[in-house]
Amino acid sequence: MKRKLLGVIDATTYHDNLEELLTHRSLAALPFAGRYRLIDFVLSNMVNSGIRSVAIFPKMTYRSLMDHLGSGKNWDLNRKRDGLFFFPSPIVDHDQNTIGSFENFAANLDFFYRSTQEYAIITNSNSVFNMNFEPLMEMHQNTGCDITEIFHKDGYSMEMFLVKTSLLIKLIETRNETGYTCMKDVVLAHNHDYTICRYEYSGYTKMINSIQNYYSTSLELLNPKVWNQLFLKDQPVITKVKDEPPTRYLKGSEVKNAMIANGCLIQGTVVNSIIARGVKIGKGVVIKNSIIMQKCQIEDNCYLDSVILDKDVKVEAGSSLIGTARDPFVVRKGTKQGALMNS
Repeated sequence: MKRKLLGVIDATTYHDNLEELLTHRSLAALPFAGRYRLIDFVLSNMVNSGIRSVAIFPKMTYRSLMDHLGSGKNWDLNRKRDGLFFFPSPIVDHDQNTIGSFENFAANLDFFYRSTQEYAIITNSNSVFNMNFEPLMEMHQNTGCDITEIFHKDGYSMEMFLVKTSLLIKLIETRNETGYTCMKDVVLAHNHDYTICRYEYSGYTKMINSIQNYYSTSLELLNPKVWNQLFLKDQPVITKVKDEPPTRYLKGSEVKNAMIANGCLIQGTVVNSIIARGVKIGKGVVIKNSIIMQKCQIEDNCYLDSVILDKDVKVEAGSSLIGTARDPFVVRKGTKQGALMNS
């Protein structure tokens, strides 16, 4: 399979409903589950399926994404042949929610010409799922499909497409004559002779496209049944390795139904929440139903409920931040929240 399939990840997607979390990063680089980024899921799926050549097409604010992935070493993609490739989009104005823009690919057509893989799988970068692509490849070949679109068993498209690399090149080259701008255009059109197939995926999957969706999906992971569907021993979700000491739980701290990453210092109470690496939680602090990203500092006697703190946020002593499940309270990266601000 590794000789046959090319991975193509479209990381240009942007959703206005996530603006507060995307001012400094792309959607693909959005932190998730305390120690991962959203792109880790689809990239790990590709690597676990034997794919050894992956092209990522980001757009703007992609520094954090490139910093996270680096040379691809953690995914075993730092190779002399094939490996991990970045092709930042040169196009400013195009539909930011269209997966696999042919115009985007056209700017890097030489890459597809040079590819030795017979097939390509085109995916989004913001789906949380754990899938082996080998059964998909087998079905596609056995049924003689030209394009196979992945659907979830519940009936919605997962915005992922399998196609011969030669056909993808043809679609890119003829985009102006055909009017097809992306794979979805081809799948929905009726004025061609291509055989379009569906592949049904029945596992856990969520596409992150709003603050509420990000919040609810994150807290779903605290349910062991959901966790066990997503994090599989034989198909691990791979991420950037960071060497940090274990979290310290000081006298008086209390943690219930929570995910706590390494490098934290906890003196207060954490309930039903996700705490990322390097977070400091002071005495008398109560955190409930919240997502706290990397290196946040929450000083003594604060109360947080239904809150999302982006990275490097400082919450001053005595502050109270309260949101709801439908409308979590979001604090942008690197900002300070004080008790006087909330009074």
